[in-house]
Amino acid sequence: MTSQDILNLLLIGISQGCAYGLVALGFVLIYKATEIVNFSHGEFMMLGGFVSLPLIAFFGFWPGIICAVLAMAVTGFLLDSLVMRRIIGESQASVFILTVAFGFIFRSFAGMVWGWEAIPFPDFFTGSLNVGGLTMRTNRIAIIVATVVLCVLLYAFFSRTKVGIAMQAASQNQLAAYYMSIPVKTLVSVVWALGAAVAAVAGIFNAPFTQVDTHVGGLGLKALAGAIVGGFGSIPGALLGCILIGVMEPFSDLFFPTLKGVSAYALMLVVLFVRPEGLIAQTFAKKV
Repeated sequence: MTSQDILNLLLIGISQGCAYGLVALGFVLIYKATEIVNFSHGEFMMLGGFVSLPLIAFFGFWPGIICAVLAMAVTGFLLDSLVMRRIIGESQASVFILTVAFGFIFRSFAGMVWGWEAIPFPDFFTGSLNVGGLTMRTNRIAIIVATVVLCVLLYAFFSRTKVGIAMQAASQNQLAAYYMSIPVKTLVSVVWALGAAVAAVAGIFNAPFTQVDTHVGGLGLKALAGAIVGGFGSIPGALLGCILIGVMEPFSDLFFPTLKGVSAYALMLVVLFVRPEGLIAQTFAKKV
C-alpha cells in the first residue's frame, strides 16, 4: 500500500467520521437536555434524505435542502412537545421502547411513501480536487466543511446567545432554570428540533454515497457508538469518537475483512472496559 492509498483511506475515514459526528451531535444535545437517549435519531437522518427529494424537485436544489432541514426541525419539535413531554418521569425502559418504536414508525412511513428501494441522490458537488497527487472527491470535503461549520455555529449559539445559555442552564438543572423563569419545556423542544435538523444535514450530505435508503438510519448506531467512545456527555468527545471510528473503519475493513461492519462496536466495547466515561468525560456535574 502506497502513502497515497493511506491518505485516500484516511480522507474517506475522516469524512465518514464527520457524517457520524453530525448525527452524534443530535444524540448528545438531546441527552444533555433531557437525559434521554433517542434511539430513533438515526431515522431522522434517513427521513431528512427522503424529505429532501420532493422538496428539491419542487423548489430547486439548495432551497429544497433548506426546506427539508426546517421540516425535520419541525418534526423534532413536535415529537417532543406532543409525545416525549408526556412521558417525563416514566421508567428508562418505557423511554427506550418508545424511541425504538418511533424509529420503526419513521422507517415504515418512508418505505410506504417513497418505496423500499434505494433512490439515487443528486450529486451536489461534482468532480474532485487534486492536491499534491492526492485526489479528493469534493463531496467528501463538503461533509468535513459542513461538520466544522455546524460545530462552530453551535458553539457560538450555546456560548454567545441568551437562548443558548438558557439551554445550558436548563440541561444542568431544570428545576433551577424553571425558577429563573426560563421556559424549560419550550427549550427542550427546541433542542429536539436542533438535533433533528443536524441529523437531516448529515443524511443529506451522506446521501450521494449511501443513496437514500430506509436502512441508512442504521448509521445512527455507529454514531451512538462514536458518542460513547468519545464521552456521551461531551460534544467534542462525541465528535472525536466518531472521527476515530470513521478513520478506523476503512483500514479495518481492508486488513481485517472479517470485522467489516462491526469494528466500531468492537472499539466501543474496548473503551467501555478501559474507560467507561469515554475519552473526554462530561465537564460538569449536575447538582441536586
